[in-house]
Amino acid sequence: MHLTTKSRSRRVLLAAATAAALTVAPLAAVPAAADPAGPADRQQQYAAAAAEYGVPESVLLGVSYLQSRWDTNAGTPSTSGGYGPMHLTDAEYVVALPGRSHHDEGTEDPRGDDSRPSRAEAHPSADPAPAEAALQTLDTAASLTGASEEALRTDTTANIRGGAALLAAYQKEIGAPVGAGTDPAAWYGAVARYSGADSADAAAAFADEVYATIGTGDSRLTDDGQRVTLAARAVQPERSWLDRLGLRRLARPDGLECPDTISCEWIPAPYQDLGGGDYGNHDLSDRPARQKIEYIVIHDTEATWATTLKLVQDPTYVSWHYSLRSVDGHIAQHVKTKDVGWHAGNWYVNAKSIGLEHEGFAAQGTWYTEAMYRTSAKLVRHLALRLGIPLDRQHIIGHDNIPGTVASTVRGMHWDPGPYWNWDHYFGLLKAPSVETGTPTTGLVRIDPDFAANKPAFTGCVTAGVPCTPRGSSSVILRTAPSAAAPLVNDIALRPNGTPNTMHISDHGARASAGQTYALADRQGDWTAIWYLGQKAWFHNPANAPTADWTVGLVATPKAGKAAIPVYGRAYPEQAAYPAGVPYQPISPLQYTLSAGQRYAVGAVLPGEYYRATTFDGSSPGDWTVIRGDNRYVQIQFGHRIMYVNQDDVNLVPSPLGAPG
Repeated sequence: MHLTTKSRSRRVLLAAATAAALTVAPLAAVPAAADPAGPADRQQQYAAAAAEYGVPESVLLGVSYLQSRWDTNAGTPSTSGGYGPMHLTDAEYVVALPGRSHHDEGTEDPRGDDSRPSRAEAHPSADPAPAEAALQTLDTAASLTGASEEALRTDTTANIRGGAALLAAYQKEIGAPVGAGTDPAAWYGAVARYSGADSADAAAAFADEVYATIGTGDSRLTDDGQRVTLAARAVQPERSWLDRLGLRRLARPDGLECPDTISCEWIPAPYQDLGGGDYGNHDLSDRPARQKIEYIVIHDTEATWATTLKLVQDPTYVSWHYSLRSVDGHIAQHVKTKDVGWHAGNWYVNAKSIGLEHEGFAAQGTWYTEAMYRTSAKLVRHLALRLGIPLDRQHIIGHDNIPGTVASTVRGMHWDPGPYWNWDHYFGLLKAPSVETGTPTTGLVRIDPDFAANKPAFTGCVTAGVPCTPRGSSSVILRTAPSAAAPLVNDIALRPNGTPNTMHISDHGARASAGQTYALADRQGDWTAIWYLGQKAWFHNPANAPTADWTVGLVATPKAGKAAIPVYGRAYPEQAAYPAGVPYQPISPLQYTLSAGQRYAVGAVLPGEYYRATTFDGSSPGDWTVIRGDNRYVQIQFGHRIMYVNQDDVNLVPSPLGAPG
């Protein structure tokens, strides 16, 4: 999203909780594995480690699932500095790695309102040293197992053994029974401790999710092709073991806008008069009574948890509504949903959205923990159902899907949470409905690559021009012709000279993302073309391994007689709608045009609106009011980002009409 620009040595994967610094007593003896290499089969690796350290296999599998879904993630660390299927954290190691931030290429003003001075993003801040126990579990696992730290980072057998050893050590420390034959219900305290949480609420929420997973079971292929199965088993955990951890209890004040089933606390962002007409770090409103909330925006922080909290509590900085911690999924709310945060770089979107910051780093190709995905999905579903926000990719959007406000701001917009955010899995957790009734003749395609198998050859995750570690992605790559040798399409706002976009990690102008819906433009063999930024854009979509689903809906196309129509980054009212004393916010087109014969998927039809909020106390003419006009806008999926066209310029028709065969 938009957090502080840090020195490159700190701009890395260090994220996590301010966890309780509990000391783990070493086991009396380090058990020796019969085979140092361990079994090759992943299921056997879990079984062997569980037997070796006396951990019920269901508990070991359940904990690992909530950390990584049993994936290896190509040996790269998570956004919490965690490695392998057991998410053994090694922040001291990753803090020294070089890294890039999505801020390296972005210059946006998070407030996104050109009626006010820009709110700069740069902030003099530094991350604290990674001293918390939750950030250094790999060190303890090394002492417990005798394995080297490098092996624990890179070898799945060693990593799973390390996780089992930690669970056994936690279980012994609280005086609970150890042994593979022990009742899984008695391991609740050790599971809660494994979360790395610094509060009883967060630890319990993590443990409850693990036991829910044990109850439902699961079976899936991991990202490296291993079949792992957790058989469903009804377990009633003995929650009293949690008390042995001595963790603090969080206050849940009235008005905290989180579901009761997740760990959440109130850490307010300050609304403060700074003098000289300046104030921070958000705007007051009364949504949805004053203005409908249309969007929930997914960001990543580009900072650690400690730095994230420090920044959002600074009145001279900017704001968002919620932060989510990587290591355990804990949530802090900062701004009431009725008020407007400064997070999206587009004032129109800010005024109509809720912003969620997920602890993480987009550029390095790190992975987001399952614990954070799950709590985020629970929160978003709760908010969406309460506020009437559709659970689709036209309304649950990434920061990278938000358009620039005017032509001059397009190039500087941020691109988080990046191509490694697993949108398909996230929407599965949201329990989002989907329309699966389409065919090639219905005229719309919804992007849907196999996340684990889809590994675009991005570059620049760590060093410009150097290939990123191959890993699963939500993005499909768009080309100018139906061939893998064809150049990528051009985004004229990013590359005005017309040269193709590139595979650099931040260069998103030739990508479509999972869940996004586009109008079908053409088909040739294994290739499908969509209308994208005013041109045909081709992606590989073979019938035996499709990367998109056919669907149906409305499309927008220019009215008869219009050769081309303008495209906008905000849906503002006409000049006549502004009352006296309120400066007109120009309806300014972007660099793009929508030409006759092209079609774009419709996300919503919206009134032209401008929320006027420029003073601390609402004293300026028109402040704290929504200015509405007669014009209406159609939200379309125009490129990687959503954009808007004037409804008077287009016809809205069912997608099958005139769809190419």
